[in-house]
Amino acid sequence: MTLFRLCFTIAVSLFVLFAAPDAFAQANRNGDDQPGLVAAPDDEQLDPKWQKTVVFFRSAEQPGTIIVHTNERYLYVIQPGGRALRYGIGVGRDGFTWQGLVKITRKMEWPDWTPPDEMIQRQPYLPRWMAGGPGNPLGARAMYLGSTVYRIHGTNQPQTIGTAVSSGCFRLTNPDVADLYERIPVGTKVIIRQRPEV
Repeated sequence: MTLFRLCFTIAVSLFVLFAAPDAFAQANRNGDDQPGLVAAPDDEQLDPKWQKTVVFFRSAEQPGTIIVHTNERYLYVIQPGGRALRYGIGVGRDGFTWQGLVKITRKMEWPDWTPPDEMIQRQPYLPRWMAGGPGNPLGARAMYLGSTVYRIHGTNQPQTIGTAVSSGCFRLTNPDVADLYERIPVGTKVIIRQRPEV
């Protein structure tokens, strides 16, 4: 009987040791906010298609205007000469996409996070408030979009860039959002589109 218990205990321990990490990873692949998670510097290295780059971009908008193409998962900052600075972003998941014309109304470095009531209802495990810092889901910078609850912000989950996982905000890696933050002033025009113009 003692040998049976010993074998059973070893089997359960091995199962927990090898199966639990996969189960945890599976549970968090949906991109839910993970307060307190601090991304490793290597996680900030994106697939080349999501890295910041200059691209040709035809637009009648003035240089400095931000255009977000949610279906492409890119944010563009219009530059002179038919070019734009393109950033890979994470966007709203199904049911949380939107489009419109807003302005940047406020900017914050290492912003505090207060999840809206609707988010708390969907994810009751979230804290009601969290101080800014590396483990904060808003990341290193936030730019507030008009009078909405939405922001362009950093993330503590850089692996979600290029995916549709947020509750409507647009997320960039912390280095990219810090770069964007320095380039644009309060009052910048932001156009959010579901599809590019033809």
